[in-house]
Amino acid sequence: MSGKKRASPGTDVEKNPLANVELNNEDAKKLQDIQRDVQRVELVIERLAMDKLTPVYEKRRAVAKSIEKFWPVALMNNSMISFHAQHTIDQLALSYLEDLWIVRDPKEPRCYTIEFFFKANPYFTDSVLKKEYKYVPPPAASDENPDADGITDSMLEFSWARDVQPSATPIHWKDPENALTKLHPRVAEVDGDDDDMPAEAGSFFNFFEVADDPFEIGAQIANEIFSEATDYFMGNIAGDELDSEEEDSEDDDDDAEEIDLEKPRAKKQKKE
Repeated sequence: MSGKKRASPGTDVEKNPLANVELNNEDAKKLQDIQRDVQRVELVIERLAMDKLTPVYEKRRAVAKSIEKFWPVALMNNSMISFHAQHTIDQLALSYLEDLWIVRDPKEPRCYTIEFFFKANPYFTDSVLKKEYKYVPPPAASDENPDADGITDSMLEFSWARDVQPSATPIHWKDPENALTKLHPRVAEVDGDDDDMPAEAGSFFNFFEVADDPFEIGAQIANEIFSEATDYFMGNIAGDELDSEEEDSEDDDDDAEEIDLEKPRAKKQKKE
């Protein structure tokens, strides 16, 4: 008596109906054009938002100047900045910061100059420290005609790595031998490639004196901290805290008095 041959496992399973979907060249071109239109509109909205926000930031600027240590506190409540300013002497120098401003490039607002304004302090003579992320347009940009919204094709193809050149700003230290960037220099990785991250970040002020910004501190300040400064000052940014062990300063030789740059405490209201 002959039985039926058993089917191989999986032969009764239907094939995936979404596999091997083909896209012809014409439809692919249409989708690419639509995606480009989406990018164009998003860029227009981004620029419009920046224009509308500037007077609001100006209003906040005036208020922040009247609040003691507004910007030092806001910066130190960001985990990236608190890591790079972990030395007590860095925090002491930052405590003299009284204003922070972002100047956007009118031709390419995704590029900017970061400006730190300092009160007179015992560390350096500069009242303003700047770091510029300069827009370097590609050669094709010179022959382009912007559309009605001022957008060109090269703007849609913007590449931070290709089109942006960070600058270095020398700091005029009052005591060059004890300059913070000399006491705590940025240390390159031994036998590393040019693209490797530094082995040690050193002082926060290397951010100004060294053109390269491998940690993307500038982008964090300009695009994150500056726009959300009030929430950072009040300590309302969730999930942006470091463990106490990570916050321990390695600057054990510094005898300077510690300063309080933590979340500000609200004053108690007097009972009537």
